[in-house]
Amino acid sequence: MILSVSRRTDIPSFYSEWFINRVREGFVYVRNPFNAKQISKVKITPDVVDGIVFWSKDPKPLMRYLDEIDSYGYVYYFHFTITGYGKEIEPNLRDKAEIIETFIELSERLGKHRVILRYDPIFLTEKYSVDFHIETFEKLVEKLGKYTEKIVISFLDDYRKVSRNMKNIEVKELTEDDIYRLAEKFGKIASTRNLAVETCAEKIDLDNFGIKHGRCVDAELIERISKVKLKIPRLDKQRPACLCHQCIDIGEYDTCLHGCVYCYANVNKEAALKNYKLHDPNSPILFGEYDEKGVKERDVKSLAMNQDRLF
Repeated sequence: MILSVSRRTDIPSFYSEWFINRVREGFVYVRNPFNAKQISKVKITPDVVDGIVFWSKDPKPLMRYLDEIDSYGYVYYFHFTITGYGKEIEPNLRDKAEIIETFIELSERLGKHRVILRYDPIFLTEKYSVDFHIETFEKLVEKLGKYTEKIVISFLDDYRKVSRNMKNIEVKELTEDDIYRLAEKFGKIASTRNLAVETCAEKIDLDNFGIKHGRCVDAELIERISKVKLKIPRLDKQRPACLCHQCIDIGEYDTCLHGCVYCYANVNKEAALKNYKLHDPNSPILFGEYDEKGVKERDVKSLAMNQDRLF
């Protein structure tokens, strides 16, 4: 099993104490995002968790627990998002210079292959122009190029889920020509550092610029880290154009306090604050009450084919 922590909220930033308590207990309760009455009990001990994918804009609070996580034998890597947007877009993030230092610290601790830089989502306004993104991307590559092997990009092309939060942001149309110009420059900039650039859940073909379709939940990367051969899981077909392998996500929507206006997983900041106040780090579920009688154990198992090492 691959554990996603989490596409739905920033667990490393806001719920790291809860997560380490779940690791210690060996299980977590997860609500069905489409039916809140359905709750699954998911075993998350190292014998069934082949790898953990952490997603965060600022994983500093989780870093104090990494030694303990390592001691249990978990395998993991990070998707670490850094953009050039200001406080009107990402209101509750720490200073970007400090976050960049955290990225470097994490990479030096884990290895650059285990910390993937995300520059996403990309959208255009009068201020955040194509030239702005090219300049910002180049600065990030200069600062972080030797601390990662890969940069993941995506484009904000579905405004329906975030229209409420972005109603005061005059977003410009991102044309195919804009995307091609960005891709051409990004590809060239990244090549100076020998970095791969991949897209996340994008249909557009950018192969001509050296940019491939990416897989954020990547069993092959987990194999590389663990040196254990896995039975590669099927692709997750729940999201169009997504090449991720199947995983179990333990987060919940509308629980992140970063307040980023473009976030598809946090479309109601008032609800997010309310849900955060209902959070108990000692509870088996991320927030709120639950009926123990309605909890059903989910069948999970390791993907390891054998115990022989790959290398």
